[in-house]
Amino acid sequence: MARGGPIETADEAMVLARVRAGETAAYAELVNLHAPIARRLAVLSGAGSDADDVVQEAFVKAYRSLSSFRDGADFRPWLLRIVVNETRNLHRGQSRRVARELRDVRRGASLVADSDPAEVAVVHERRETLLAAIRALPEDLREVVTCRYLLELSEIETAESLGIPNGTVKSRLRRGLTRLREELAHV
Repeated sequence: MARGGPIETADEAMVLARVRAGETAAYAELVNLHAPIARRLAVLSGAGSDADDVVQEAFVKAYRSLSSFRDGADFRPWLLRIVVNETRNLHRGQSRRVARELRDVRRGASLVADSDPAEVAVVHERRETLLAAIRALPEDLREVVTCRYLLELSEIETAESLGIPNGTVKSRLRRGLTRLREELAHV
């Protein structure tokens, strides 16, 4: 499997078979492939500075639950669903979650140094406005918008990752985008 490239279900199945056969070191291949997107999802779902802990716990839980993993299923959506659940568990009911949700994204976003300062300011302002509008969405809509547009997951991967039907992804995405359009039209 190529790191960072497309992940083939057949490749994952071979690695999972090795892990199930007792080759625990093979699990590191799955961790290396899926850790970056799992971390981004944790950050964007509200884990903020706790994202690494959430991801680590998700990988541990996934490893312990491999016996319940369906043969032939895609590993990534299954893992991402665990990440979402771990993030929800970590911050359930905490009001600070919204403020920390995209901190790492803002830190990681870099602007070209030799850009026009006015252009940089406009881009920064637009990004902050969009992120604030996304943060203001209800959790169910924010999660779908985050998975589809910030993580670039397919509708099916989003549904599997969040543990909801594909039709629910479509309806929440439509409602979320409508709210974002309405909110940003006044800016």
